Amino acid sequence: MKPQMEETEFWAGTFHGSHDGLPAKVTATRDDTRPKPYIWTCTCGASRSFPTEHDLFPTAWRHTHPTRFDPLRSWVARCFRTAR
Repeated sequence: MKPQMEETEFWAGTFHGSHDGLPAKVTATRDDTRPKPYIWTCTCGASRSFPTEHDLFPTAWRHTHPTRFDPLRSWVARCFRTAR
């Protein structure tokens, strides 16, 4: 089932997977009234917007299907953030 969208939004795709070990669902939409019309939002609260559709689907897929190195990468980023 598609989520409720604004009247100007158009559904572009849905990705099911996991994020931080929990089930997650990413919904990609397009809204021409925004400066960056392509956006995906996740049930975990994360979202990203793009000016073109070229990065929309790969990043949404990667968010719900992380590689084995993604948790390590985020852990290193957290360590450097707290060190500052």
